Amino acid sequence: MHFDTDTGPLDAPIKTLIIAGWTGRDAAAVRHHINELMAIGIPAPSRTPLYYRTGANLLTQADQIDVLGKASSGEAEPLVVQAGGKLWLGLGSDHTDREFEKTSVAASKQMCPKPVGTQLWSWSSVADRLDDLVLSAEIFENGAWVGYQKGKLSKIRPLEKLIEAAGMKDGFAMMCGTLPAIGSVRPSAQFRARLHDPEMDREITLSYTANRLPLII
Repeated sequence: MHFDTDTGPLDAPIKTLIIAGWTGRDAAAVRHHINELMAIGIPAPSRTPLYYRTGANLLTQADQIDVLGKASSGEAEPLVVQAGGKLWLGLGSDHTDREFEKTSVAASKQMCPKPVGTQLWSWSSVADRLDDLVLSAEIFENGAWVGYQKGKLSKIRPLEKLIEAAGMKDGFAMMCGTLPAIGSVRPSAQFRARLHDPEMDREITLSYTANRLPLII
């Protein structure tokens, strides 16, 4: 994949994609969320956090993706890429089929493309203030853009610990978990997100549309 970075262009051949799940820093909040999902039929994880493997070919920088049916939606997540012997921070969306999630969380993550932004920040440029970065997302709903997620990365487990546990190395990319939805987790065809660095007043953005293919039975 090709990225624009704060130190110049970067070609990053991604061979391994990891989706880190259940990464909330507040254990009680994670348990509450698990209980909410169990109530609608989504099975509890075997442990927290979990590191799901999905096909690296799912990564895309396109602004249009194809999904099956109307039950999928995005989740804004910090994206960590290791390339050229260095770590980089970006932005991605763990687009997931919410209906199939009730059958298998791991399989639902493999079912949809994973859009990522075209920009990366060098790890060294943000490592001292990762918790202060602000992650947010909006969905297009009832004719208007509405807030869907927002919060600091301090609500997610320290990214350094996630990286260590995942065994990151060159050619790896990892989405590092997300923030609670405002209102509820729900399907949406149009999604946009941003990662904001308040200290340097810069941001990484991501926007895409999910084209819903007919579900033929």
